[in-house]
Amino acid sequence: MSDPQIALMMLGLFIFLVFLGFPIAFTLMAMGIGFGYYAYYDPSRMWRSYFRLDELAPAWDSFTLWIEGFFNNRIFDLFINQTYTVMSNEVLTAVPLFLFMGYIVERANIVDRLFSTLNLASKRIPGSMGVAALITCALFATATGIVGAVVTLMGLLALPAMLKARYDPSFASGIICAGGTLGILIPPSIMLIVYAASSGVSIVKLYAGALLPGFTLVGLYLIYIVGRSILQPSVAPRPTDEEVPDVPMGRLVFLIATSFFPLAFLIISVLGSILFGLATPTEAASIGAIGGIVLALAYGAMTWQRMRESVYLTVRTTAMVCWLFVGSYVFSSVFSYLGGEQIISEFVMGLDLTPFQFLLLAQLIIFLLGWPLEWSEIIIIFVPIFLPLLAIFDIDPLFFGILVALNLQTSFLTPPMAMSAYYLKGIAPPEVRLTQIFSGVMPFLLMVFICMGLMYAFPQIVYYLPDLFYGR
Repeated sequence: MSDPQIALMMLGLFIFLVFLGFPIAFTLMAMGIGFGYYAYYDPSRMWRSYFRLDELAPAWDSFTLWIEGFFNNRIFDLFINQTYTVMSNEVLTAVPLFLFMGYIVERANIVDRLFSTLNLASKRIPGSMGVAALITCALFATATGIVGAVVTLMGLLALPAMLKARYDPSFASGIICAGGTLGILIPPSIMLIVYAASSGVSIVKLYAGALLPGFTLVGLYLIYIVGRSILQPSVAPRPTDEEVPDVPMGRLVFLIATSFFPLAFLIISVLGSILFGLATPTEAASIGAIGGIVLALAYGAMTWQRMRESVYLTVRTTAMVCWLFVGSYVFSSVFSYLGGEQIISEFVMGLDLTPFQFLLLAQLIIFLLGWPLEWSEIIIIFVPIFLPLLAIFDIDPLFFGILVALNLQTSFLTPPMAMSAYYLKGIAPPEVRLTQIFSGVMPFLLMVFICMGLMYAFPQIVYYLPDLFYGR
């Protein structure tokens, strides 16, 4: 077999092992080192000292020099260098800080207050409880960026309330699942930080470019919720005074000021300091982490146990991301060295695609990869395969990154591997069936595709804010 064929076998074997359930980070590292040992195998270099040894040399010296030669393969130097590169990456420094902010906010008992207040404020709007749930999901997801945490917490908080208010279980489930995934798109998104580290695109421009698409998707979700509530009132009955009582305007303003504005101010402060150049993403993430602690203290939710849990979860998730990067860098370096990227590039060029067709093909592949894989694995492992092809088709990596972020919403919503649905089913009442949840997310999946179509048709949705703030 030629080296490029071995590279393709390497990629195929990796996908096969992923489907078998092997840990992805360690699979990447093991395959990178294993195939890398073959790629960099050079006996004359590795056992140079061993071959120069005198025939009368002691057996122990022969054995130790042979062992040294065995580990003198360049793949081990590559592994060490790539590990150091990842651990010293300044862009990735923001990841643990944003994660810590999210875990602290999750434990600050702010979400129940926020949902209750928005439910009161939107009482006169059709589908008011669904609107309140979606906006709460969007704010909470933006602050945490952790899909499972948002869907689980909102499923415990909002789903029983909507079912009690006679909402259709499928409709209510779809709202929570779709709203919970917004945190990987709307800044300050951890997913965009990971893409920036993989692609070299400015994280500041990525944040600016993701704002309008994120708000557009939220707007489409709200239009669907309100529109369906008007056309089919039985799926979202108007609440009675017993379910959602009227409150005086002064009381409502106080509730909004103490529940909505603190979290919104925290998000705007973090995001605004990044977009206006007042702080780097890492510095802004530090502000967010401190702000999360202040919020938790202000709401009387900060305990030593919750602080320990937040630190532990932050370290665990950060370690997972970093080792994924290490494994991906080693794997992709060996894959490229063997000629894998070249053969893929030649294959794609041979298809004679237009830039639009290439974008559609890339997004279709990413959509399909979203069924078995997490977003982090897709961004770190598979998106870099497409990046060298962007220059060939004259596609801006910024635009491509926002499209990918939008597309990855579907990875949490598309059956049979819709993780949001499984998160929700795990804590939903027994009468809510998984098929109902799957049915509920389908219309929101359509909204994602519509939003992607709008981005294709009107690229200024992505470019307007980056051009306004930073120019071309």
